[in-house]
Amino acid sequence: MTELTWQRRHVISLSDFTPNDYETVLQTAVSFLEVLSRRNKKVPTLQSKVVANLFFESSTRTRNSFELAAKRLSADTLNFAPGTSSLSKGETILDTARTFLAMGTDIMVIRHQAAGVPLAIAQDMDTLSGKVAILNAGDGKHEHPSQALLDLLTFCMYLNPTTPTAKDLKGKKVAIVGDILHSRVARSNLWSLLTNGADVHLAAPPTLLPPEFAEYGAKIHYSLEPALEDADFVMTLRLQMERMGQFLIPSLREYHAKYGITRDRLAKCAPNVQVLHPGPVNRGVEISSDLMDDPRLSLIDRQVTNGVAIRMSLLYLLGTAI
Repeated sequence: MTELTWQRRHVISLSDFTPNDYETVLQTAVSFLEVLSRRNKKVPTLQSKVVANLFFESSTRTRNSFELAAKRLSADTLNFAPGTSSLSKGETILDTARTFLAMGTDIMVIRHQAAGVPLAIAQDMDTLSGKVAILNAGDGKHEHPSQALLDLLTFCMYLNPTTPTAKDLKGKKVAIVGDILHSRVARSNLWSLLTNGADVHLAAPPTLLPPEFAEYGAKIHYSLEPALEDADFVMTLRLQMERMGQFLIPSLREYHAKYGITRDRLAKCAPNVQVLHPGPVNRGVEISSDLMDDPRLSLIDRQVTNGVAIRMSLLYLLGTAI
């Protein structure tokens, strides 16, 4: 087996992740899952390190998952809320980041509604100190690396619970259904899944699935049935109504009738198909409520649990590399 190494200072995108990078994150996360199963769930790995969660965009799962991950690693945490910050007084985003740098921050976790902000902060921090790691927690319609990595862990642990590896995904069919146009989760998952040999199919109305996604190597469908045919996993995405600047779907009812994932529709999939959703979920729109809550078919709760382990892995790898 190839020796696992890590040489990244920042995690902004998965577009240049190598198979070794994925495997390093995955195996490190598996070790932290064992830690999280103990009575004492804390390790002193990042003791004296400072992790700042700079969430310029609202979040529940991602922000709390990163905060818990940092605390499980014994790091000190700083949390930023734009509504009560000096941004309202005219301070720039870069000046805000520089303020956290001056406080001794070692890792900045950045979430922003505009694409490119984490990269801009990373470039600024490299110029100023070269000792701060930047982790993209979601930027606009660009990427959401940690979500795709926790999805990768979820896929592989289902396929191989005892010794999961990214190689387990090779040849598996994964259908991603929903608002792909606005989804940073879909973009990061495309890089992760295709790099690790999965057969990726995208399904959505034409207004939510630009044809250029085929250039990445995914197969695109404007009807649901061919995407679901013999699929091993189905990932359904939230309709991001807040990002839709125009009328892109006739109605939520019609969307569910054509693209909603239900128990009956899963009959077209592989016998042991499993369903995922990055959350938050619009019950009865992207997925039927009964299917979401069925532990035999849904990996959604497992995604949340795996999110803490993956984010511990990323913080550990970045924190020990700087």
